[in-house]
Amino acid sequence: MHSRREKPFSSESDENGLTITRTDPIFSSQNAENMIYIHDKPDWPAFQWSADRLATRLAQVRHKQGRLLGRMESLGCTLRAEASLQALTEDVVKSREIEGETLDRNQVRSSIARRLGIDIGALTPAERNVEGVVDMTLDATQKPDQPITAERLFGWHAALFPTGRSGLLKIVVAGWRTEQSGAMQVVSGPVGREHIHFEAPAAERLDEEMRRFLDWFNADREADPVIKAAVAHLWFVTIRPFEDGNGRIARVIADLALARSEETTQRFYSMSSQIRKERNAYYDMLERTQRGTLDITDWLQWFLDCLDRAFDGAETIMGNVLDKARFWERHGTRSLNDRQRLMLNRLIEGFEGKLTSSKWAQFVKVSQATAARDIEDLIDKGILQRDAAGGRSTSYSLVP
Repeated sequence: MHSRREKPFSSESDENGLTITRTDPIFSSQNAENMIYIHDKPDWPAFQWSADRLATRLAQVRHKQGRLLGRMESLGCTLRAEASLQALTEDVVKSREIEGETLDRNQVRSSIARRLGIDIGALTPAERNVEGVVDMTLDATQKPDQPITAERLFGWHAALFPTGRSGLLKIVVAGWRTEQSGAMQVVSGPVGREHIHFEAPAAERLDEEMRRFLDWFNADREADPVIKAAVAHLWFVTIRPFEDGNGRIARVIADLALARSEETTQRFYSMSSQIRKERNAYYDMLERTQRGTLDITDWLQWFLDCLDRAFDGAETIMGNVLDKARFWERHGTRSLNDRQRLMLNRLIEGFEGKLTSSKWAQFVKVSQATAARDIEDLIDKGILQRDAAGGRSTSYSLVP
């Protein structure tokens, strides 16, 4: 059959620099015309996997998950809340970073802290796009036992796109994508040499596809909840029911399922952060799965391995929390202003790059002179030190 080149009329940037392309329905894609994806299989969505192949790995991951929760329980309420705040902040920031968007970490942290009632001192006002993604994340992780419905998903989608646009492109918000949007394809590569990773089901199928997905997710099945998180992630990202935001919502659905598996609303690790580190492998595995059979054992194996490494990342969060607690045990009685406390916390949690007086002034929105006075006061108190000379600007770090 002769194939005609696709005619895209709109596109958006997605995870890993890929492009989500909506094509004119009257054209067919040159390298996707004869492709059969898993959602085209006669027995879709009857996923299968080898329980024997996964048994040992699943047991190891569940054991590490239990040990992590036990160690976090030993921290006490205040430190657990701080660890959860750090993990949630990381999750929100990295989930958007996967898609090439940078959020202000301080805005995200302040927004989460305000909603959870955690005292972090001065709060930074958050922009609408930050408030929206925080709303979605907390609705999922703080209410994991509530069913996922179409209306709940629509609420999350509306929170992600409060202006009704994805960048400059006007999209359908709080509703499934429509036939007018054309085919939904995940594409990479330059124009003329595009590589289609996979194509989602046609819009006319979405009502039935989402009904089946939601019925399955909300049913009380015997499947291990960690396995359910992995299947839900794959299933939702295959359907891609929205014009944009599908990856973010798929990750939040997985987080909700993982919260159910842990029976806690506190988060101590970030799956999105780990996917961000492994996004090339993630897309390779996703593409192979989409073009394969309904035996998704390899996908589940990858998900379990990625989750295991995310648990390792919780060690960093725990270390930061303990370092922070010890720091404030030593310096908590010092006379410090809110600006100084804010910047000291930023340094403890991992400041990107070198701290200079100009960066201080920018972060806390004060003049250069005020920033210099704040820094000199901390040097006099033995909390900050000047770094060895290097470059035009003097930089500062915490006294070991």
